[in-house]
Amino acid sequence: MSNAEEFYDDLEARDPQQREEQLMAQLAAQLAHAKANAPHYAKVFADLDPSSINSREALATLPVTRKSDLAALQKKTPPLGGINTVPLSELSHIFASPGGLYEPDADRKDYWRYARALWAAGVRPGNIVHNTFSYHLTPAAMLVESGCRAIGCPVVPGGVGNTEIQIQLMADLKPDFFIGTPSFLRIVLTKARELGHDLSNLKHGLVGAEALPPSLRQELADLGVSVLQGYGTADLGNVAYESKAIDGMIIDEGVIVEIVEPGSGTPVAPGEVGEVIVTTLNPTYPLTRFATGDLSAVLPGTSPCGRTNMRIRGWMGRANQSTKFKGMFVHPSAIMQIAGRHPEITKARMVITSDNNNDSMTLKFAAPSGDAAMAGAVEESIRAILKLGGSAELVEADSLPDDGLVIEDARSYE
Repeated sequence: MSNAEEFYDDLEARDPQQREEQLMAQLAAQLAHAKANAPHYAKVFADLDPSSINSREALATLPVTRKSDLAALQKKTPPLGGINTVPLSELSHIFASPGGLYEPDADRKDYWRYARALWAAGVRPGNIVHNTFSYHLTPAAMLVESGCRAIGCPVVPGGVGNTEIQIQLMADLKPDFFIGTPSFLRIVLTKARELGHDLSNLKHGLVGAEALPPSLRQELADLGVSVLQGYGTADLGNVAYESKAIDGMIIDEGVIVEIVEPGSGTPVAPGEVGEVIVTTLNPTYPLTRFATGDLSAVLPGTSPCGRTNMRIRGWMGRANQSTKFKGMFVHPSAIMQIAGRHPEITKARMVITSDNNNDSMTLKFAAPSGDAAMAGAVEESIRAILKLGGSAELVEADSLPDDGLVIEDARSYE
């Protein structure tokens, strides 16, 4: 395959110095645009000369925005916290994500910038893509569908769950490409074999929203599907992606990524592990120095595939206690909300484990006046608040460590 066919566009193979100069020019223009058109940034940048932010060192002087900040802003100035630069009437969608957060999109080709990740994973015009991310309320499915449409691919909007129906669709429609979580792909491929369905057309996939241990990647390959990872969020869109070199994750051309000391916003030395901070060049929703809560580190050099942008090692854990379970964030505040529904609970800790790449979560709780039957009621609260299935277990109070953890992610990613 020639470079022209390998790369989505020429931006991916730019000289790194040229890219940096162009990104900094775009950044200054973006900050000026945000200051002039987004009420929140009009206040935050009131004394800022946007043209002075012309380097990464200068960018690091700007304040960091965290999920908690975003939630507070949206409550104060609903629904988007004054970060949007256009009126709501000019948006295409307003999505609702766990934690009571809202995200917009607009009528712009590949708004979420996922075409680049899909192209690197092998999607080409005319491929049939089966998308199993959620189409309900959250933007998960649309993040990737917008990229498919930009490339020119029909999309099967499978959504989440309904495993046997999805398998039948795949057997009938013979998609070339899978999109979704790696754990769901494993379930689909294993169940299809049990049912005797031929999914041999399905050769490749772009997976995300949860960790992809090497063991699971190999298991999927043994089942007939080679997968690459994409890394994005509902707030930011595509952030980074793997190429066929499978040597780190390449930063998208439409964002500026920093790795900083967790909680401080101060950049770490190259190669050190820190929190991923992202500034988008999205003119509609210009999030600046947004803290993802994810840990990663910069890889030296450039990818063997020929793409020249900065690379990160991929997901290396969370900088806070929030984690992902079956593609959805689970936050400490939600665990406290579950416990709050049951006044008898004195301590609670959500423990997430994995057995043979099958994730499960159990809320271990102490309730001196409770009994074993109480677990069923707690499980109903888990489903109601997290919109996810989980078990509950009544335990002795002294079996729960006094270490401040509300969520314990005990999964292994080897």
